[in-house]
Amino acid sequence: MDIFNALMHGFALAITPANLLWCLVGCALGTAVGVLPGIGPAVAVAMLLPITGKVDVTASMIFFSGIYYGAMYGGSTTSILLNTPGETASMVTAMEGNKMAKSGRAGAALATAAIGSFVAGTIATVIVTLFAPFVADFAVKLGPPEYFLLMLLAFTTVSAVLGKSTLRGMTALFVGLAAGCVGLDQISGQGRYTGGVPELLDGIEIVLVAVGLFAVAEVLYAVLYEGKVVEAQNRLSRVHMSARDWKRSVPAWLRGTAIGTPFGCIPAGGTEIPTFLSYATEKKLAKGEARSEFGTAGAIEGVAGPEAANNATVTAALIPLLTLGIPTSNTTAILLGAFQNYGIQPGPQLFTTSAALVWALIASLYIGNVMLLVLNLPMVGLWVKLLKIPKPQLYAGILIFATVGAYGMRQSAFDLFLLYAIGVLGVLMRRFDFPTAPVVVGMILGPLAEAQLRNAMSIGEGSAVVFFQRPMSIVLIVIVLAVMILPRVARRMGERKLRAVNAG
Repeated sequence: MDIFNALMHGFALAITPANLLWCLVGCALGTAVGVLPGIGPAVAVAMLLPITGKVDVTASMIFFSGIYYGAMYGGSTTSILLNTPGETASMVTAMEGNKMAKSGRAGAALATAAIGSFVAGTIATVIVTLFAPFVADFAVKLGPPEYFLLMLLAFTTVSAVLGKSTLRGMTALFVGLAAGCVGLDQISGQGRYTGGVPELLDGIEIVLVAVGLFAVAEVLYAVLYEGKVVEAQNRLSRVHMSARDWKRSVPAWLRGTAIGTPFGCIPAGGTEIPTFLSYATEKKLAKGEARSEFGTAGAIEGVAGPEAANNATVTAALIPLLTLGIPTSNTTAILLGAFQNYGIQPGPQLFTTSAALVWALIASLYIGNVMLLVLNLPMVGLWVKLLKIPKPQLYAGILIFATVGAYGMRQSAFDLFLLYAIGVLGVLMRRFDFPTAPVVVGMILGPLAEAQLRNAMSIGEGSAVVFFQRPMSIVLIVIVLAVMILPRVARRMGERKLRAVNAG
């Protein structure tokens, strides 16, 4: 009852006209920012921090939260329509969503993304409301060995699921891991693999890699290998989902929410792991016609599941931020800085020292989810009309936004050269059928995995036995081995049955 009363007090603060307006502006701005390739919520929040210096702290936190989860939805729009994710979290959505758009089902893909975001965000917000302290207590018990094995699970899943060849997937993953090693060593502080280039001491920006491999490579590949840039528009059969789409989407939303929520509670690399795991789960569970649509005409489960996992993770990430002061992504790190600017230190005492702020923020999550649904569902038809823009102008616009976004991060001409070099690499990878997403995942999680591995080995005094001393570590090792071994065993058994049938 105390939680309910506190939440009602939070709603009383959040539904004041000024705070509602800040929430609406944040959601609209966040969606717009998410739609633009190369400009993510972290960049948007960082740029807007000075604007709210004179604004009430509750209003500014609600505003930034609106940008935060609005941008996560907006990234799905360009992923589906143009195959150019605005955020790394939308990479998985692009794989099936864009194929659905090319098959004339862009409306259904956008609708399942919007409704799935609402469902997952609302369920995750309820969990934040009820279980924040309990889930945080469990997350604290996970140490470096568990975190490293979680990332190892992500590496094996990504390499096995994406692309037609496991070898190509592993090669792409190691390219990403190598790129993640560039810059200052996290522990010794020594420069690594910089080639004497000062700009590389800070490492390669993940936004450059994501935009270069997807947005720039998409444009260059279309120009070089698809002949004419202008192509016939796909005929859209419907804007909203059919009964069959609903039947296939609802279980995927629930599975994605179940996968994404726990990952938001632990600092294990942001939204990339749960979205890829959700995609892998949907692909494994698909049967019949749905299974044949994966990678060809586009399966709606491949959009619904990852989008739900993405938004559940984003919302649940507020649990460690508020209760432990631990940011689990770039954006939550900037939100932590925003709290500190107002003299507020997130942590176990925040729910007592700043209870009004915390519960108003949680109440704004419920309001923001409804606002996103109301804003985006009626606009699905408008987003679908993007497909009618002539491709030369559209691709030119993508290149302009990508270039401006890359230059705006550090105002560095070197970043522009690097962006287009990465774009050329993306073209070559597409040309020779190498999956590009493992590069980004390896680059994001590589440095984190390295740090956790070194911390775990320090705890074990140089012995790998530390990975077998805790129950959760053993469970994760078993899952990793299952992901690596079971698909090959199943494939061989299938081949044996086929040979037996042919011999018979």
